[in-house]
Amino acid sequence: MQPTPEEARRKMLRMRSWRRGMKEMDLILGPYADAHLDAMSAQEMDGYDRLLSENDQDLYLWVTGAQPAPEHLKPLLDRIAQAAGVARPA
Repeated sequence: MQPTPEEARRKMLRMRSWRRGMKEMDLILGPYADAHLDAMSAQEMDGYDRLLSENDQDLYLWVTGAQPAPEHLKPLLDRIAQAAGVARPA
């Protein structure tokens, strides 16, 4: 049986989350995708897809709080950091 377009998209986003260019981001984004993708709306998947297009080195600095995140990504990055248990500077 062929997956629906939504199932295929979730599978692709999950794979992109686990197969990053940086192992640290695999370990942050992979579990997040496994835990949250199935409950995401199409609009939330659009935002997550845009986030996955960002450079891993930048994403890591933003998730860890080492550099300020762009405002449009901050809410999603905050949820990802919380889910990953990443300690961020106050």
